[in-house]
Formats: sequence, C-alpha cells, structure tokens
Amino acid sequence: MKKKTLASILAIFLAVFSTANLLADEIPVGTIKGKVVDSETKSPLPGVSISILDTRNGTNSDPDGNFTINNIPVGTYSLRFNCIGFESSVKTDIIVKPKRITFVQAHLGVSPVRTNEVIVTGGVFARQENEPTSTINFSAEEIRRSPGTAGDVSRILMTLPSVAKVNDLSNSLVVRGGSPNENGFFVDNIEIPNINHYPVQGSSGGPIGLINVDFIQDADFSSGGFSSAYGDRLSSVMNLTFREGNRDELDGQLDMAFAGVGIAAEGPVAAGRGSWLLSVRKSYLDLLVDAIGTGVAPKYSDYQGKFVYDLNPGNKLTALGILGIDYIKFNKDEAEDVGYNAYGTSRSREGAAGVNWRYLWSEKGYSNTALSYFGTWGKNDFIETASENLLTENENFEQTYQLRNINFYRFNRSFEAEFGFDAKIVGVDYDNYLGPYTDPFGNPIPAYLVRDNFWSRKGGAFVNLSWKPFTRLTLSPGARYDYFAYNKSGNISPRFSFSFDIDDLTSFNGAGGIYYQNLPLVLLTQQVENKDLKDPVATHYVLGINRLLTENTRLTLEVYDKEYKNFPVDPSTPSLFVIDEIAYRYGFYFTHEPLTDIGKSYSRGVELTLQKKLVEDVYGLISGSYFRSRYQGGDGVWRDRIFDNQFSFSAEGGYKPNSKWEFSLRWIYAGGVPYTPFDLTASEAINRGVIDNAKVNQDRYPAYHSLNVRCDRRFNFKGSNLILYASVWNAYNRKNVAGYYWNEIERGQDSMNQWGLLPVIGMEYDF
Repeated sequence: MKKKTLASILAIFLAVFSTANLLADEIPVGTIKGKVVDSETKSPLPGVSISILDTRNGTNSDPDGNFTINNIPVGTYSLRFNCIGFESSVKTDIIVKPKRITFVQAHLGVSPVRTNEVIVTGGVFARQENEPTSTINFSAEEIRRSPGTAGDVSRILMTLPSVAKVNDLSNSLVVRGGSPNENGFFVDNIEIPNINHYPVQGSSGGPIGLINVDFIQDADFSSGGFSSAYGDRLSSVMNLTFREGNRDELDGQLDMAFAGVGIAAEGPVAAGRGSWLLSVRKSYLDLLVDAIGTGVAPKYSDYQGKFVYDLNPGNKLTALGILGIDYIKFNKDEAEDVGYNAYGTSRSREGAAGVNWRYLWSEKGYSNTALSYFGTWGKNDFIETASENLLTENENFEQTYQLRNINFYRFNRSFEAEFGFDAKIVGVDYDNYLGPYTDPFGNPIPAYLVRDNFWSRKGGAFVNLSWKPFTRLTLSPGARYDYFAYNKSGNISPRFSFSFDIDDLTSFNGAGGIYYQNLPLVLLTQQVENKDLKDPVATHYVLGINRLLTENTRLTLEVYDKEYKNFPVDPSTPSLFVIDEIAYRYGFYFTHEPLTDIGKSYSRGVELTLQKKLVEDVYGLISGSYFRSRYQGGDGVWRDRIFDNQFSFSAEGGYKPNSKWEFSLRWIYAGGVPYTPFDLTASEAINRGVIDNAKVNQDRYPAYHSLNVRCDRRFNFKGSNLILYASVWNAYNRKNVAGYYWNEIERGQDSMNQWGLLPVIGMEYDF
C-alpha cells in the first residue's frame, strides 16, 4: 500500500508538470509589484524612485506607496529605492518568474537630518536603530538555497559566529553559550515558543523545522542586546515576517524533496483588498524506508496559512495559522538493529493561530495588536530494550493565550518612542510517569509520577526611546516589567543601546541590559518548593564596530560578555547543570529533588563576520569566533558548559553566473564540545551509563567539520517555472561524533555519529 502511495505522489508531479508550456522561443517575462513604507512609522511613502540595477527599468511609487514594473525578463535582480529625506535602500534576491507577479516590500529609514537630498548611506544593510548590535537579516531566497539547511530557518543560523556547533541531528539554537530554551520566535507579531516538528519540551528546538520557507519575507535574528520589546528570553530573538499572497491572480507551487512533498496556493480576496496564502506538506520518509525494507523513519505533516484584508488604508487585519502533526514508532527488533536502549511510540501536535490588527495613527505612528493562541500536545510511551521495563508513559498539554500590543510614535526626527504590553494566560496538563532509573552517577531513583494541571497569568510592559542628540549619535534607553502569577515573580529589566557613526561607512555600537526568564514549567511543577526559586537572569554587555567595505559587503567585529545567575541546581547532583540536561539526557528533563537557585554561568567571546549580499553574481558569509562558556554548580567548582566549542569558523557562499544556474557551498569547522566520560567499571557493574563525577565535562569530543554543496538549475517556461536542485550534505563523509552512550544491548560504550554523507535532490514547480 505504501509503495502505491509513493507511486501516486510521483504520478501527480508528472501529471502537473506535463501540463506546463514548452520552453518559450523568446525570453519569458514577469512583473514586480511592491509597496514602499517608512521603516519606523509604517506609513506609505509616495514619490519614491525605484530602479532595477544594471537595467533601464524603473518607476515611482504612487500616493499609497505602491509601484509596478512590467515586462521584466525572468532572472534575479536588485532594486534600489531613493527618496528625498530618506536613506537609499537596495533589496537583493528579487526573483522574477514567467507570467508571475513578484511582490517586494521595501522599508526606508528616515535620514538623520532634514534635507532636500537623497541620503545614500543605507544600501543593502538597513539600520537597526533600537538594536544596533548582534542583528542580522536573511531573505527567503537566502534561506531556501542555503546548502545543508533543507529550508530550515533555524539551520541557516548555524553559519553565524554567535551560534555554537553542537549536533547536526537537531536545529536547537545555542546562542552565545545559552541553553536551547533561551530563544524566542515571533511571526507577524505573534509569539510561537517552538517552530519545529517533534518539539523538545521546555526548549525552543527540535529536529525538523516547521515553518514553510516559501512563506517567509524576511528573517531578523538578534543574538544579544535586544530591546525591551522582548521579555522572558535570555539569549536571542528571531522575528519572521510572512509575505502576503498574490492580490492579483491565483498562483500555485508544488515541491518535492528527499523528505517530503508539498503544495501551496495563493490568491486575491475582495478584488485585491486582501489575499490568502496556504500550504500543506507531508513527509514520505516512512514510504521510502518501507520500500527499502529497513530502518525507522518519522511521519510528520504541517499546514499553514496567512489571510490579509485591508479594512481601509489605515487599518489592516492579518490572520495566521500554523499546525504540525508528528508521529514515530519503532519496535524492539528495530531498536536492537540500530542499538537503541528503548523503543516505543511518540506523538505530538503543535500549533499557533492568531489575528493581528495594524492601525496607522498618522504619518508619525502606528500600533500592532495581536490576539493569539499556541498549544503543544505530546504523548510518549517507551520501554527499555534490554529489560522490557516501562521507562516512560507521558502525556503533556501546554497552552498559551496571548494579547500583544506594540506602538510607535515619532515626535520629530530626533526623538521617537516605542511602547506596549503583552498579557498571557498559560495552562498546563501533565500526566507523566517515569519508571525506576539510575541518575547519571548510578544512584537508583524510584519511579516518579507527576499529575498536575493549572492555569496562570503572565504579563509585561515595556518602553523604548530613541534620541539623536546630534546627527551621528543615537541613544536608545529602555525598560520592561514582567510578572508571573504562578511563582509570584516580578522583575524590572533596564536596557540601553547606542550607535555612533564614525563616518559614512563606519559605526561604533554598543548594548547592555538585564534579561529575565521563567524556568520551564516542566521543571517548576516537579516540586512545590520550586515555586520559591528565583528567575534566572542574564546581564548582557556588547560592543561592536561595523564597516561597509562596499554597498553590498559589510564587516562586523563584536565582543560580548553574558553574566548569568539564579540557575537551578539539584543538591543530589551538585556538579551538573540542570538547565543543560535536555541537551545530553535524551532530549527531556528528568525528575529532581527540590532545586536551589545558586547556579551561575558566563559566556564571553569575540566574533568577526564578513557578509556580502547578492547584487551581482557572488554572495557569501564568512565568520569566526573565539568564546568560553562556563558554569558553577552546587559544589562551587567552575566547569565548561556542554556547548563550549571555544572556537568556530564557517564559510558559506555561492556563484550565480546567470538566471539558470547557481552553485553554493557551506563549510563549518568548530572545536569539540565538552562531555563527561563513563566510569567503565561502575557502568559494567549495573549495565547502565554511569559518568565519572571526578571528570565532569573535562573531556572533549573531536573537532567538528563538515562541507555541504548544492547546485540549482532553473527552467523558465512560458507561464511557469521549475527549479531542480541537487545537494550533498557532509560531502567528504566526516564522522562527526554526536555523543557517546552506554549500549545496554551490547553492554558497553558506543558512539552515535551525526549526519554522514547524504545526497539530496528536489524540485520546485511554480505555476
């Protein structure tokens, strides 16, 4: 039956592709439409000059900021936007497809002083007034074509110097030494705690990205020193903007890759006053495995969409929906074949839905107000392979209802304010059984049952100011207050940033502040005493310098220091760091005695980044870092955290000789991360992994390095577009160690490797 299903999928693609027009005798053409707005007030900008670089095509925006350029030969272009009183801006990676409309949203920053001239210093790299440090932007096309990412927006960040290189098998972000639970994600002003299939409870990571990259317009990532608009996160924030659907015509897309198949469609609403955008994707790894006759593969699918409607020129409603469904099951024989210590079933569902109302007050300000819901449900049943004892029988349901409001107002060209609030209702329902097991040091732990359900309230308010005392200097003080009713914790978080333009090409930037985050509820609810724990806090200090080498090439040097305190510590295992447990203990938190909050940590480093955007035919990003990430547990001893690569280097880039071909690669080298070796004698005695308490995190895995390469070929038909791509992950088959574990079946230490050499082919067909 599964072989027939796989054959049906292939047949659908062949049938749809067979309806495509033949290659055109003439070069097919497409259209670029767009809107130009003030980057801060979001008000439309009329009279903006728009030109396509290296061509004679161009136009001007109308009174509502809209523009259209027709009859453009298919290919990849860059658009320049010029407007009196605003900084010039360039948008790269604009893909024109046959008889398709490509929509471009452009944001222009106001010039520092009132002038009747065009300020040309903006270019490809837009200013980030409130977050001048540690911020980078990726377009949808940069994410789609990145080798070794499979279109996963989290995996492209592995190239950055601020993200540790820990394990290819997971896309969990470890940002400047922080745990994977310290990252926040927002899509169109709607907070989504985890954007992955098979989400790791109490964390922001997982193995497979949930977001459809073809829906992304922009991705902004801040790895430190971010503004007070974001709370309850210690390390980083990613802001994703979904594009709007086509307001003029019905379009569709089919895609097929190694892992799955997907279909997307978009079109207008109410004669162009709005649009819709929908996609459905489903994996078929299980079908391939079944056809081969061996192995275990996950099943997953996702559904996502966006609906936009303009009530009038000043009011816009946006509705967003995302749902992921995941399932994996393997039996005892399959576990024994691959050396797993457990077998069983895992099911999960994760989803978000929300509505955002954007209201333009005037040319000076606006507000965004979002009402949203996020929920994640999971059920796991696992049995120990060797003994057939029940290990876990867990069912978890976590929900959040949120109201989020952000407002901006420009008093004049020298003074601006951003302010707002968020209010949440958080609910959990836990029914978790953990069978008898041994702790990392071999001590027997009895079976444990946690049954808890409750609803509680969270809230926060913030204000950010931006003041230009003179043309080249911007000062941005801010603060926020957060409260969580469950543990009655209230925290004030002052923050500050500045940017000084040394000249038209060079800026000196800095940021600092205090950041609080509530502990994961799965830890807080284990013991009544845990309610008394203080919230972990991190103090950020960041200094950096940016230099524009050319309009499309930027060099950035940053140094940072993060000082943590109030981390949880288990008195029964004082040498271990509880918050990192999900990264080295099967992806979830174990049960603990009442915790204390005496744990400390720090992360310090220096990062260098050279980024070139695609304006002509070459693009790339080269980065390097040196950092140390350490912690102090309950015994007062400082140790390396398990994310401490110490150093990393990466190079990613590509060559696009014409509109048909593109070649790209990514190479990453990083120092091996720390681990604790087994006490072999103690482990053999009980046939369980028992780590050596005298050598906690004193050994290191071998250095990590991997090369990913990719080739894309575009075929342009009269009314459609086809992309075929081939990629090789870990091209020279480096045996990067993911971890050592105690194999209870073989009764000895074993190792698990990260991805080996993996060829990937795929296709995308736009019609």
